[in-house]
Amino acid sequence: MSGLLDPTLYVIKGIAILDNDGNRLLAKYYDPTVFSNVKEEKKYEKNLFQKTHRANAEIIMLDRLTCVYRSNVDLFFYVMGSQHENELILVSVLSCLYDSVSAILRKNVEKRTLLDNLDIIMLAIDEICDGGVPLETDPQVVAQRVALRMEESAFNDQTVTQVLQSAREQLKWSLLK
Repeated sequence: MSGLLDPTLYVIKGIAILDNDGNRLLAKYYDPTVFSNVKEEKKYEKNLFQKTHRANAEIIMLDRLTCVYRSNVDLFFYVMGSQHENELILVSVLSCLYDSVSAILRKNVEKRTLLDNLDIIMLAIDEICDGGVPLETDPQVVAQRVALRMEESAFNDQTVTQVLQSAREQLKWSLLK
């Protein structure tokens, strides 16, 4: 029994989205023991991209991490877990990530659209995984939650704009008196 690992909820070590040149567009790592700094993360991402961008597979074991991936047009989506992790969990998180992004971007999953909506995509990743713990694997639920949070922030922004406009109007009227 000494060879078995204790079960844990912290199954996701990282999530990354790279462009078709292997450059990071978005990455989030949850285990500081895997990579100690951004330089190591980017080095790993370059190596990962070199091994996967022409491959026809969906999974790779690289530097003691199990990585599942998927590509579309000019984007590569990666979900990483430990070498002992259940690949089905990683694939379900990857599928949710990809399908959520697809729903949010209205099926226009490409680099430019992703960059234009990066804040929303970051919210989606936070809805899918928190601190390495997968929270949601249903892309419709993720897309709905993200849309709701964006509506709330738009309402707050609008309120601030309205307050500033009102203050300007009051100042203008007070100066005209």
